[in-house]
Amino acid sequence: MIDVYLLSGFLGSGKTSLLVQLIDQVNKQGRQPAVLMNEFGELNIDSQIVEEKEEVPLKELLNGCICCTGAESTEAQLQSLLTDYPNVDVLFIETTGAAHPVESLDAVYSPLFADQLDVKGIITVVDAMRWLDRDKLSQRMLALFLEQVRHAHFMLLNKADLLTADQLASVTMQVTQFNSFAPLVQTTNAKIDFSYIEKMVDAASAPKHAISTGSGLPLASKVLSFEKPINQEHFEDWVRSLPDTVYRMKGYIQLEGSRYSHLFQYAYGMVNWIPEYMQIPSKLVLIGEQLSSIEYPPEK
Repeated sequence: MIDVYLLSGFLGSGKTSLLVQLIDQVNKQGRQPAVLMNEFGELNIDSQIVEEKEEVPLKELLNGCICCTGAESTEAQLQSLLTDYPNVDVLFIETTGAAHPVESLDAVYSPLFADQLDVKGIITVVDAMRWLDRDKLSQRMLALFLEQVRHAHFMLLNKADLLTADQLASVTMQVTQFNSFAPLVQTTNAKIDFSYIEKMVDAASAPKHAISTGSGLPLASKVLSFEKPINQEHFEDWVRSLPDTVYRMKGYIQLEGSRYSHLFQYAYGMVNWIPEYMQIPSKLVLIGEQLSSIEYPPEK
């Protein structure tokens, strides 16, 4: 199992500064880090910084956000990384500053390699100056900024040195009230001890399951496996009965009467079936909140 940390945060918050430091610390622990980086343009300037770190496997997603360039691109890059570098211990995924955390996790949670990844959580870098001026953002960008904070499992309140003592106290209180679950640390230049992040995230997590962020976190995942072909009508009835706290589902499912598997996707109440032309183990990944009691078939 590879420990996976998704680095989230608004544009210019300090994610790359954090990433470079975490790489160094993991190396010093004698473990092998790897990086998946994402940027909108054709040239990822941030990745050039990481490339200076020798012996650090790096894959890139360019020309779009990890959550909208297509799951196929993300899966292909991750599968390539896992195949080419079998000794990786820790994977850091740095999203673009315009990535929604739920959709970013959706891109990472592929049923194809669900048993290889242990997603520890979302580390969000909160720009303290940006928080002060958040009302200057457009409504759409403000909503994204707040969503990145709301779904964090651990938060760095970065650029703390640029605020007065009163401002820092006020921002700290507001951010912790907005996300009362995630531990928060005030930082300058995103400097923090990775072992502390590991300890705090593990302390907040329930007993681990494959590719699970743990019960009780603001955003969690769960994998369901199916030993027998599934009745499509009964399955879709079950999907419609699920609570609104299930945000995303995707997986490969063998349907009754079908020779090959189907790719199943669910988002915002809508389902989509895509026929495959091969037999793939039937697994379904759920992303959302309060998932511990969800099973298929549902208990009577």
